[in-house]
Amino acid sequence: MKKTTKGFMAYLDEQEVRTIGNDLIVENKPHKIAISGSLDITKDKEGLKNAYELKRIIDATIEVLKYEDLPEKI
Repeated sequence: MKKTTKGFMAYLDEQEVRTIGNDLIVENKPHKIAISGSLDITKDKEGLKNAYELKRIIDATIEVLKYEDLPEKI
């Protein structure tokens, strides 16, 4: 598994795995983004960093999905 610090490219790099905080794992797959674990977004600089990282992943995922011709369900 490859961990990256670059921009998240949703659905493109199936080897990409990100860990946010200590317990939230995001796996990038061709047909899904798998998110497992938990994340405490604490009221401090680390919490802000973690919240932004999660937001970047979600935003990147939405950007791909909104321009695709999507089936009802896979």
